[in-house]
Amino acid sequence: MRRGAGIRGRRTVCALLAAMSLVVSGCGLNVNAALPFDVGPGSIRPVPELEGVEITVGSKDFTENTILAYITQLALKAAGAKPIDFTNITGSNGARAALENGQIDLMWEYTGTGWLSYLGYDQPLPTEQEQYDAVREADLEQNGIVWLPYSEVNNTYGFATTEEYANKHGLRTMTEVTDFLKQNPQEAVFCVDTEFANRPDGLPGVRETYGFPTTTTKTFGSGAIYAAVVNGTCNFGEVFTTDGRIAGLRLRVMEDDKKFFPQYNAALTLREDFHRRYPEIAEIIAPITEELDNAEIIELNKQVDVDGRDAAEVARDWLVAKGFITEG
Repeated sequence: MRRGAGIRGRRTVCALLAAMSLVVSGCGLNVNAALPFDVGPGSIRPVPELEGVEITVGSKDFTENTILAYITQLALKAAGAKPIDFTNITGSNGARAALENGQIDLMWEYTGTGWLSYLGYDQPLPTEQEQYDAVREADLEQNGIVWLPYSEVNNTYGFATTEEYANKHGLRTMTEVTDFLKQNPQEAVFCVDTEFANRPDGLPGVRETYGFPTTTTKTFGSGAIYAAVVNGTCNFGEVFTTDGRIAGLRLRVMEDDKKFFPQYNAALTLREDFHRRYPEIAEIIAPITEELDNAEIIELNKQVDVDGRDAAEVARDWLVAKGFITEG
């Protein structure tokens, strides 16, 4: 998903991308043209400076990032621009290269990914604001990438259990989980993926931080962990904190009250030259960013991943419900 490996070699891999190429299969890029439906202005009003301006909006190849891209496209369309859909780029590195090389103009990114993967720092910063401020300053200085204000969407790691299990044992935070498992070590059954089980910023690190036992550890592919928690194969499972299956399967994510996991707040990113040319984009996106948080995005992700709805339609309906746009 959003957490790619380091980007050494990325510029070599994508160095031959043409500035306006429509299909670049080697780097996972496919233009999807325009959205198939019309929308009108709501609280987002027409912006003369953007009238008829083609703006290419990209996304990575996972549900949440695609939904955010469609939200952006529809908002820009309501403002009078002509968004071009460049969603579903394979991998974080390919998407980032597309932004830097001018294949796309805008993309939602995550602060932890920017800091750890693109900028190459080893240690995350503890708070959302500190992490955002650091990545915003460094990425602009080093790469000419502007980060607009971050949202409360924080798609980081976490541990989840069922609502029933959490209510039965009074569990809401990882500190409470630790206290409970020290008293009941037979309940310390965890499901994680293979990589997370061995990485210092995965299970070994979080165990050291909180001091909880892991009597039994079972490894699965990340997608299978959610079902394993629900069916009782494990009491606690590694999850991504904004995954739609959390709502769909009635899971509860334990609060990381010691802030072990990196911050992965979503923010819209764009090249500095494009931002200077069209500063109005920041004004359009600001109220949308303020409306987005984990509860909102979990529900939107659920509608796609659990209910089977189309991501573009989910994005449109959310914007309409919030009054940002009207249906055309």
